[in-house]
Amino acid sequence: MGQTGGCMCGAVRYELAREPSDCGWCHCRTCQLSSGTPAQAFAGVKRGDWVATSGADSIRMIQSSSFGQRFFCGKCGTPLYVTVDHQPETLDFSVVTLDDPEAVPPEYHIFWSSKIGWFNLDDDLPRHERFRPDTKGLDGTEPPDHSSMTGGPKA
Repeated sequence: MGQTGGCMCGAVRYELAREPSDCGWCHCRTCQLSSGTPAQAFAGVKRGDWVATSGADSIRMIQSSSFGQRFFCGKCGTPLYVTVDHQPETLDFSVVTLDDPEAVPPEYHIFWSSKIGWFNLDDDLPRHERFRPDTKGLDGTEPPDHSSMTGGPKA
């Protein structure tokens, strides 16, 4: 197996069966709310390549938009990964949950249009107002709807 990671309390541990790819910062409102930070760094793997090695029974899910689900540790709340309907073969996991998050640096920003104004970044990474133009499963750069921009689906 490859890199390992886990949640803050140690209840959930995981291994990656392959190296992650497509690492970026997301500034959408839902990522801000679910992580409690101005942006969330994520990377992708095939769904079967993120393997819980302990604590799978502690993983909880919330429907975070009309098209996305977020998985987190039910004991400490650490955000673990996200799945989206338009990319059924992959998941995006929170890079900071890796034991060595330095090993997977972000390569771009998405949803730059939702960036918190006081969150000043001094990098030269590409910035995309919404999704990147080549986002798999989408016909453009817009999300399937705006539920990710407003903090999730409304009851």
